[in-house]
Amino acid sequence: MLKLKYFVEHHVFGVCTRIGEKLGISTSSIRLYFVYVSFITVGSPIIIYLVLAFWMNIRRHLRQCNHPTVWEL
Repeated sequence: MLKLKYFVEHHVFGVCTRIGEKLGISTSSIRLYFVYVSFITVGSPIIIYLVLAFWMNIRRHLRQCNHPTVWEL
């Protein structure tokens, strides 16, 4: 079960992890609340999650473009 957890945490977008780090809340509680709210509101937080994931990927891409590594030069 731990292998599955680590696989999901490293290969999924990481939005809940990032929010947990910023707010000082455990990631598992944020994920649990996200699931509850998704069921209550018929999936509208999924759109917010995807927008945040897109935003995080764009920021990561822009940082890599501004600071290329030695291998990319």
